[in-house]
Amino acid sequence: MFVISVLPSPLTSLIIVSALPDRLFVPFKMSDKWSLGHSVPTKEHHEHQASLEAVYDMSGNSLGPLASAMRQTASHTFYRIIEHFAAIDPYPNTPRHQRPTTYSRPQLVRLTYEHALSDESRDVFLRAFFGSMALAMDMDSNAALDFQSLASPFEGFAVYLMDNFFLAMKASLGKTPQPSPASHSTVLRAQSSAAASKHTLTPDRLSTLRGACLLRDRHRCVISHNFDDHEYISRFKLYGQEAYDDDRCLLTQQDQFEPLEVAHILPYSLMKAGSGAITDLQDAARKAAIDILNMFDMGVAHMIDGVDIDRPRNALTLTYRLHHHFGAFNVYFEPVPNQDNTYRIQSFLPPIINNQLGLPVTRALFITDDHTIDPPSRRLLAIHNAIAHILHLSGAGGYADRMLRDMEDGVVRADGSSELGSMVHLNLLGRVKSTVY
Repeated sequence: MFVISVLPSPLTSLIIVSALPDRLFVPFKMSDKWSLGHSVPTKEHHEHQASLEAVYDMSGNSLGPLASAMRQTASHTFYRIIEHFAAIDPYPNTPRHQRPTTYSRPQLVRLTYEHALSDESRDVFLRAFFGSMALAMDMDSNAALDFQSLASPFEGFAVYLMDNFFLAMKASLGKTPQPSPASHSTVLRAQSSAAASKHTLTPDRLSTLRGACLLRDRHRCVISHNFDDHEYISRFKLYGQEAYDDDRCLLTQQDQFEPLEVAHILPYSLMKAGSGAITDLQDAARKAAIDILNMFDMGVAHMIDGVDIDRPRNALTLTYRLHHHFGAFNVYFEPVPNQDNTYRIQSFLPPIINNQLGLPVTRALFITDDHTIDPPSRRLLAIHNAIAHILHLSGAGGYADRMLRDMEDGVVRADGSSELGSMVHLNLLGRVKSTVY
């Protein structure tokens, strides 16, 4: 039997782990943050944690672009480090049925760098990476490297990206809440605080977002083009056989109706405060996620900061099933060159599922005639695309799915393959609510 208890107190949270054979997890404090280690923290661990503070603070976000020569030198050294750890990476040789128990750290780090959408974003990444490795960016790119001493900070950098960004993305899993009944919304509004509402999806904002997206998307799923069946029923009650869709086509001559949902492109949980007041840990995690987001597209965070995450530019109208797969980063949008708002929609799903969903398919996204409602943002869809590819190609997606299932089911695996540190981290941040037995 394995037990994890998280006991709140006015000062902190105490994590108790009992009956864990062959390993001991103890809580320890570092820079007013609680972490989990495999043993009592040593000087080496403190130094390693300190190196991650460079990532956590991301001071490089406010610096200017790197000089071309320094960027080239740093990139060359970066790939030398990646190639070394990729050569000894156990993930490629892991049997297929065991792959969800791990992921490729070198692939995760390399793909995050390569999917940055601009030189400025890659500069942010390189500054964070070299700060974590405690290496000078202008060092001779052919200088000897002590890979043994780099192993721990390299692992830490990959885990930092995973725990503070990619796991948070996967934890959302297409869970944009749908509008509540009016009476329930009134109760929720009465209970919400002004401080939390900036980073919490309130009933009013959600209803406004859903209404705007349905209007912009002509009450159709942007992928399947199925019409919203609730809207059809409403129009049929009013107009009977003369009910039309938004393009003035008779609805009685159509047969593809389905309940539709509003889906965030980048999940609202990335910015949410959790229940109640925002804790220091939650606020720090939110800022860390935003900083990592700047590694993909520098400056894009302002588009989804606070209430802006609930703007139509960060949302799509989808069926329930497509919402689930899009939110899980299994479905993604590839822009069609030289065609505005037009995308090739593809997936990493099995062929039979693709056939059922009608994928791949090319769609021109809807826009309003008066352009009063923003179309889905090309920049945000590009970041979603990048995350989907990183999760799939590094194995991090399957690893995260397994961990989240274990958390939801309350499972800690006896073979020691459960990542308890990451599980407790997610729980403390309010990303996933679970009790593990």
